Amino acid sequence: MLSIALAGKPNAGKSTFYKAATMADVDVGNYPFTTIDPNRGVTHARTDCPCLDREERCGNENCHDGKRYVPVELLDVAGLVPGAHEGKGLGNQFLDELTNADVIVNVVDASGGTNAEGEPVDIGTHDPIEDVDFIEEEMDLWLAGIVDRNWEGIERKSRSPDFDMDDALSDMLTGFGAGPADVQAVLREMAYPADPKNWTDDDRETLARLVRERTKPIVVVANKMDVAPEENVEKLLALDKPVIPATAEGELALRKGAEAGVVDYDPGDADFEILGDVTDAQRDRLQGLRDAMTEYGGTGVQSAIDYAVYDLLDRITLFPVQDQSKWTDAKGNVLPDAFLLPRESTPVDLAYAVHSDIGDGYLHAVDARSGRDVGEDRELEEGDVVKIVSTAS
Repeated sequence: MLSIALAGKPNAGKSTFYKAATMADVDVGNYPFTTIDPNRGVTHARTDCPCLDREERCGNENCHDGKRYVPVELLDVAGLVPGAHEGKGLGNQFLDELTNADVIVNVVDASGGTNAEGEPVDIGTHDPIEDVDFIEEEMDLWLAGIVDRNWEGIERKSRSPDFDMDDALSDMLTGFGAGPADVQAVLREMAYPADPKNWTDDDRETLARLVRERTKPIVVVANKMDVAPEENVEKLLALDKPVIPATAEGELALRKGAEAGVVDYDPGDADFEILGDVTDAQRDRLQGLRDAMTEYGGTGVQSAIDYAVYDLLDRITLFPVQDQSKWTDAKGNVLPDAFLLPRESTPVDLAYAVHSDIGDGYLHAVDARSGRDVGEDRELEEGDVVKIVSTAS
């Protein structure tokens, strides 16, 4: 399962975002370090379900009338403060939690209602732009520190006649999620001394930054958009990086309202319908939320998750089935599973994603829409429904 980590300073709304995205019961408080131990839960990326191409919807619990929700892990890490890479605010502990994530969602308080340390201040008195880069900087400096502390080992290895820089750095950085291909790509971008003993601090910091950019891409969530000064949101959107305006509190209210039958709303919808009786105050609050959603295309919570999965990680959704005509598994469940695989994945990759035995015994695959065999080297596309034929199936 893909893993998304929420990062940001304290009190930016990470735990509210997490609760809204997972509907898990977590502590949400208006004070720094509400979260100490990371929360782990399951959220979903949203895509179109292939059942839209059939006469009837599939009925899968993760399909809401053709809106398919694909599970991904969501990790809520405690707030980071400037100096986290030096251990300030238990920063090293919290940064360690980010190492296994595939992508980072940086939750920023767009309202400017919290200072750099995450303490409440008057709305509009803190510049949220300052909160955007510091997460990247803290992660880069933290990783640079790890590289620096382990560099003596790289120098020792370099004395061996069969020393290989790519292999040595891959061994050192594997815990950060950087594989050999990542290290090779990063080194191709750098101009660096052949002898590790001649590397400077700047060389190591450049290595750390490029590795982080490649293995931990970041999308910024401009949270609290519904109460933020308009100029704050505009400044954030003007940045040369992906920024998603959001209201985690608004998403949480709609999710709870949908559970209670008060509103008709699915995560990622651009609007909602009021179904039940609400007070005048509740109606006013919902209308204010609707105005913000109309301006920005929704609450932003689902959009941020989808951007992280489908844009930053460049994943596609694939649907393996056993019966190519009915699109079912052996038990008759229609479109039972959905897998998020890297773009350019083949039927063989999908077979291994289903189970290693299925991959080992791979024979051929069938495009369930056309009923035709597809080559094992064919690049699959978003929403493909595929029957895998294997000696293990």
